[in-house]
Amino acid sequence: MATGKTRAARHTGAGRGARVAIVRARWNEEVTLALERGAIERATQSGATIDLFEVAGSFELPAAVALLADTGRYDAVIPIGCVIRGETPHFEYIAQSVAKGLMDLTLTYPTAIPFSVLTCDSIEQARERAGGAEGNKGEEFMDAALEMVALRQALTRAPSSARRSARKASTAVSRSTR
Repeated sequence: MATGKTRAARHTGAGRGARVAIVRARWNEEVTLALERGAIERATQSGATIDLFEVAGSFELPAAVALLADTGRYDAVIPIGCVIRGETPHFEYIAQSVAKGLMDLTLTYPTAIPFSVLTCDSIEQARERAGGAEGNKGEEFMDAALEMVALRQALTRAPSSARRSARKASTAVSRSTR
């Protein structure tokens, strides 16, 4: 179904043995189901194990991701949703709230949480990104998550002295110029 515009996770073996949760919004279900299928296909190809969950809409995704990340069971949580612009400002409120909520979670948890909510102007645009001419963004969402899992695994395997020196090098020191 993909058109070749997507690519597998960059790291060889990225995702092998990873435990992944996919939480999918039912709103715009035709699109979110197609995205979920793409994500599942890519996770399966990568050797990850998957648990599936559903919520009513995209607005509920950040809360569901937090609940799943809190369990500590998952290396990655992929929130799949689709928000389509309408004639009212509702689109902006939902899209902005979901993006901010998910960003806050990515900085809070060591779990890989990609931004995997389509924000489109029309249902046609959404369909193009869920298996149409634009490929299946669900595959790309999974790739992003598995790359972050691989990064975390690589850092975990690094000798502790290398991690300590990397931390020291990145620490900024503030000095007064008065």
